[in-house]
Amino acid sequence: MRHDFDFVKPASLREALDLISEGNPATRPLAGGTDIIAGLQQNAPRFTGIQTLVDIHNLPELKAIREAGNGISIGGAATFSEIRNHPLIREKFPLLAKAAGTIGSVQIRNRATLAGNFVNNAPCADSVPPLLVYEAEIKIQSAHGERKIPLQDFLLKPYRTQLQPNELVTEILLPRPPAGYSGDFYKLGRRRGVAVSRITLAVLAKVRNNLLEDIRISSGAVTPIGLRFPELEALARGKPVLPDHLKEIARKLGEQVLDKTGLRWSTPYKLPVTQQTFYGLLHRICIK
Repeated sequence: MRHDFDFVKPASLREALDLISEGNPATRPLAGGTDIIAGLQQNAPRFTGIQTLVDIHNLPELKAIREAGNGISIGGAATFSEIRNHPLIREKFPLLAKAAGTIGSVQIRNRATLAGNFVNNAPCADSVPPLLVYEAEIKIQSAHGERKIPLQDFLLKPYRTQLQPNELVTEILLPRPPAGYSGDFYKLGRRRGVAVSRITLAVLAKVRNNLLEDIRISSGAVTPIGLRFPELEALARGKPVLPDHLKEIARKLGEQVLDKTGLRWSTPYKLPVTQQTFYGLLHRICIK
């Protein structure tokens, strides 16, 4: 189906914010376009009624990846190829670099943006689990000011966030994890490449003196949106790093996932796979 709309290419972030300042739902920002263009072609309800697209994908203010304080700032329009290949991200935030490399195809990674991935907030948004264990904070701007908010609070429910129609996500701020943390990211799809996620998990942990001193756990796809598991993290801290204890943590994750999702047609498959995969991640991370 052919859609007619105006296409505007602002020269600066200020101009882009002015263009969306009235919060008109018929005016939408266009970053990578890998969700919105497909949605228009499929006549998806979320994208009907669009009259104006504001192209922000190449604004210099939204492209920078730089050190900031005790961490890193990633521009909202940074693509997954840029994130995957950036030496600072690969060194200091390897779970995010790994997740970026699993998204779509090379062509999609060259266009799709980090902010667009979590603003769309599909259950299968691959960047969300690593961002959550890295305790990402996002900077949101409008023509009238700015605010910062933890990513976990920003995500409300599938395809819903706190972003208002007159706002843009301009930066993702990641504090550098303290020394001694290691982790991993896992994605399961129906095929090896160009696959929508069925299960994603991210784990970041610190082991000292054979004890699990700290752990951060997040999921995607298997839960309605990307989630942290603070109760499970609290339960796991201080436990000896032994296979039986790790198996118990993995079993508890399955219980919490079931509690958040309820019984679904895929539960008999997904739940044991999630538990076994999580146990494998814990074993690789914690038992050297």
